[in-house]
Amino acid sequence: MSPVEETIADLWATGTSATSHPLQHLRSHLERGGALSAAQLPDVAPGTAVVVGGLVTHRQRPPTAGGVLFLSLEDETGLINVICNRPVWESQRRTALDRAGLLVHGHIERDRGATNLIATRLTPLRIGL
Repeated sequence: MSPVEETIADLWATGTSATSHPLQHLRSHLERGGALSAAQLPDVAPGTAVVVGGLVTHRQRPPTAGGVLFLSLEDETGLINVICNRPVWESQRRTALDRAGLLVHGHIERDRGATNLIATRLTPLRIGL
């Protein structure tokens, strides 16, 4: 099997892969599109516009958050905190809820030592190879 086929087989059989993360196989494609990895985000200045790609691990929309959706994305280098304010969430609800992988456009925010991505646009990340 190719490395991609091995990762897909591992994910199908066990839900995880000991050899690689699915985003590893897409990294060169993501880089050509200007996407940064989770590991690169701490070095980016607050307010900078960026694009990231990742697999959605969590979606939270607490009733006390005033319509804000919080996403956690994972790539092969770590986790990315994404904040989708009400206008982004409401206009892109289907993409936010239905997709396992997302490309997120937004800008970097730092708050009490945490790096967040304030989303301005969500698009599906095509992970089928």
